[in-house]
Amino acid sequence: MATVNFLYRSKKAKAPLNLRLLFRYQNKDYVLGGKSKLVVSNYYWTKIHKSNPRDIKLKNEQTEVLKELNNIESFLVNAYNGHHDKSILDKNWIKQQLNFYYNINDKENAIPKDLVSFIDYFIEERKHEVKPASIKKFKVIKNKMIRFENYLGKTILLNKINNDFKIEFAEYYRSENYSVNTAQRELVFIKTFCKYAKRKGLEVNPETEYLKLPKEEVPKVYLNFQELRQIEDAKLEHDYLINARDWLIISCYTGQRVSDFMRFNKSMIREESSKLLLEFKQVKTGKLMTIPLLPKVIEILEKRKGDFPRRISDQKYNDYIKIVGREAKLFDIINGKMQINIADDDNEKSKMRNVYGSYEKYKLISSHIGRRSFASNYYGKIPTTFLIYITGHSTENMFLNYIGKSNKDMALEMANMFDKIG
Repeated sequence: MATVNFLYRSKKAKAPLNLRLLFRYQNKDYVLGGKSKLVVSNYYWTKIHKSNPRDIKLKNEQTEVLKELNNIESFLVNAYNGHHDKSILDKNWIKQQLNFYYNINDKENAIPKDLVSFIDYFIEERKHEVKPASIKKFKVIKNKMIRFENYLGKTILLNKINNDFKIEFAEYYRSENYSVNTAQRELVFIKTFCKYAKRKGLEVNPETEYLKLPKEEVPKVYLNFQELRQIEDAKLEHDYLINARDWLIISCYTGQRVSDFMRFNKSMIREESSKLLLEFKQVKTGKLMTIPLLPKVIEILEKRKGDFPRRISDQKYNDYIKIVGREAKLFDIINGKMQINIADDDNEKSKMRNVYGSYEKYKLISSHIGRRSFASNYYGKIPTTFLIYITGHSTENMFLNYIGKSNKDMALEMANMFDKIG
């Protein structure tokens, strides 16, 4: 529980009130100081504020001051409650929150000029245009930037996001064991925030547009048809593993994201020209999809009297299909990224990070592998335009990059097709 105290700390006759945010976290007491923009007189604060004045002007002043103090306290306490790791809160954080409070309450200066506060502004402005998953990503980046500011010991202003910022940003991400691709991807998001700020009339550093970080090529892990047969034939003792295996097979033969296939139910199935089709709306894209049900999926439905497997959480699904892969003896050593707990000796905490290395294949199985397996296994066998429709990629280049294919691969595919015609 956090509380806010207000103090008059000046020797002047009139001055802005200081404040203290007090809270206890993990058996440790914290006191964070800041300065409000609420100006009162020394006389008012010492003689009037806690009294019951009869003078109507003093009474009105007291009402206005109390209202403002309550607004500030409510804002800071809500910001405190919404922060997941309260141990990193410091004077820079409270300064940012006060800046944001006055920015959104000052009509003449409604848009924050620091990165952390602007991300909140961006989310509020775009909340009806972007998907909840995107908002979640923005909030993750915001929390990282709060920690980054704590690391730098300064507030990150939008007009200071330049090449020097990029160098410090990349170094910080390395020190925190974030992957090269995480740094590259999140710098792109930061550039997006800056671009939006520029559209809103804020000053943005001209270097921002040209900031880039390298991208690391990571092997595209998927399950080939032989490995899928091993998974189908694996002897599983527990019903929850059989249930997860059926979902894995379904994902590999429908090419959909976990947010979509885990919602499949029999009401989405219809028959046209003696063919079973599955109709649903993709969560991420909002597209209305109609895809054919392949024989492997139909087999699972027939085994379950027309029903899809039981729904399970994404986390349980990810855990269970790794066990399924192990029982299917997918022990080949391949390169890829796996989430690993990395101990932080300084803070005595662990961090989950995607670490590139060589691992047994079953350890790299995750909820995303089904969509990539479908795309990879049928590439060159089914016209690419059909595959792109089913997977929901926006462009052919995005699709080819997704399965790790180049223009040369596409040229060879075309050559094979021309051979069949000739």
